[in-house]
Amino acid sequence: MINNITEPVQAGAGGADFARVRRIVKTDEFSSVFRLRPVQKTAHFVLYTRTNDLPHARLGVVAAKRFAPRAVTRNTIKRVTREIFRRSALLNVDCIVRLSRPVNSKAGPATTAQLKRELRAEILRLFAAPACALAAVKLPVSQL
Repeated sequence: MINNITEPVQAGAGGADFARVRRIVKTDEFSSVFRLRPVQKTAHFVLYTRTNDLPHARLGVVAAKRFAPRAVTRNTIKRVTREIFRRSALLNVDCIVRLSRPVNSKAGPATTAQLKRELRAEILRLFAAPACALAAVKLPVSQL
């Protein structure tokens, strides 16, 4: 028998997991972050940030099919990004990582160890950027 839960589960809302409260899921939340200029760019990714009123950071990942034609590749990008975000020490900031250039084609393998290493290095550079850490200081939510 399935038990109905009346209260929303906040398990791990402040921990090192990637609970739903740590995700940007609504279209208007994505739009409010995309309105701002990119904070950091790498060869394949663009990072957008804006402050939020929450006690924790939130993440959204956009990996378009035209830049990563295989679902395996898109899922790898999302998985690596979430893992690095989960381990970062960001506070009250909304981050969106958007894939901006093709990472591979349908002709080659979907993922390789080399591709994963390169993705991890690029995404680490995004979140290590001083602009990402200072995003909470730059723009208060009331100004957006």
